[in-house]
Amino acid sequence: MAENFDVIVIGGGPGGYVCALRAAQLGLKAACVESRGALGGTCTNVGCIPSKALLQSSHFFEEANHGFAAHGIKVSKVELDLATMMARKDDVVKQNTSGIEFLLKKNKVAYLKGYGRIAKASRGAHEVAVKDDAGQETTYVTKYVVIATGSDVTSLPGITIDEKSVVSSTGALKLPKVPKSMVVIGAGVIGLEMGSVWRRLGTDVTVVEFLDFILPPMDGEVRKQMQRILEKQGMKFKLGHKVTEAKPGKDGVAVKIEPAKGGAAESLTADVVLVAVGRGPFTKGLGLDTAGVTVSKRGFVEVDSHLQTNVEGIFAIGDVIGGQMLAHKAEEEGVAVAEILAGQPGHVNYDVIAGVVYTWPEVAGIGKTEEQLKEAGIAYNVGKFPFTANGRARANGDTDGFAKILADQATDRVLGCHIVGPEAGDLIMEVAVAMEFGASSEDIARTCHAHPQLGEVVKEAALAANKRALHI
Repeated sequence: MAENFDVIVIGGGPGGYVCALRAAQLGLKAACVESRGALGGTCTNVGCIPSKALLQSSHFFEEANHGFAAHGIKVSKVELDLATMMARKDDVVKQNTSGIEFLLKKNKVAYLKGYGRIAKASRGAHEVAVKDDAGQETTYVTKYVVIATGSDVTSLPGITIDEKSVVSSTGALKLPKVPKSMVVIGAGVIGLEMGSVWRRLGTDVTVVEFLDFILPPMDGEVRKQMQRILEKQGMKFKLGHKVTEAKPGKDGVAVKIEPAKGGAAESLTADVVLVAVGRGPFTKGLGLDTAGVTVSKRGFVEVDSHLQTNVEGIFAIGDVIGGQMLAHKAEEEGVAVAEILAGQPGHVNYDVIAGVVYTWPEVAGIGKTEEQLKEAGIAYNVGKFPFTANGRARANGDTDGFAKILADQATDRVLGCHIVGPEAGDLIMEVAVAMEFGASSEDIARTCHAHPQLGEVVKEAALAANKRALHI
């Protein structure tokens, strides 16, 4: 006899496992289906967590090579042990995946190992079939299904990713040696983060981007500043260009590029090519056709304001529904769905979800950009403050960047914040809380900030929105 659940979540990534945990907390009998063999999804296994581990390790390596001397620390020779660095990264991943499995067990969430699909959609009694590694399929009955299968790597026409010399972000996380040269296709978050890792370790990195700027859809001023900083660090850019071919050979990968708006083609050669042009929804084999679930032309699962699909009782969250492809956005959606299923008013405020780029310095943005406000015809004030004028940043030796707050000209309500600088991802969370509660720039400016701290940059930017910054 098939086991019955209140909710089965298909996908054990940040959105999926969090949804199952919250559902269990609320008294629902929950299960989480995952085929990878480890929980945490792309983020924990081959995305956010391993990339941050390598970013941290490579940052230390670069600091030891180039940054210690200014602090009076003399290092005669720094050697790279890539195998140990990679082993540490793998251990960090294992600690996280094991921790998630422990949380499921602690909260009495059934962990169903295998590939899940919706076998039958029937009001109040959907059936989910789970096929294990041995090929055996078990069917479960559930009142609700939550699709949380995430996204997969997108490639380019004519370019084959072999995860050896032409790699996705997954392959870039486990290169066996430091390549002499790398071409990164795509100047988004993944491309710049992984490009930064290998540049710090000694690789000559060239980034090719179709658009005329990096880091879409960040604030324009932030994009320009960050490009200057990365170029100063040694990263090269070919903006407004497209890659038409990447062919591995005995002398490396031959890359053909041409201007996006037309013009003469040129050739580049690199030991490794990283394809980082985005991600697409993962819905293969989920049985969406059988269930009658509607997907968009681009393959994303369509949902309403309560994250429910067109089929009653079947919900979807995270990357698979589009929007900001961020782990924390998926988590918030997972919590919201679980609360809705338990009869509570689950809700996600998409206007206050921060995006962070974990290069050094970091880049963070929340709310509206200047470009968006101008397009919408909203009058706003700008408050900006540089890290060069912050005492703690000077003491740390990290003075690149600035914080910028955008406030409504009529009401002073904070509409957005954009930061390039050390610890930008942490600093912006103060503004996230402020925006969640509808705060004004005056509210942030009037809040006493500890000294000397990097957070004073945010306070001064808030003061500057009303032309009263004190330290510049």
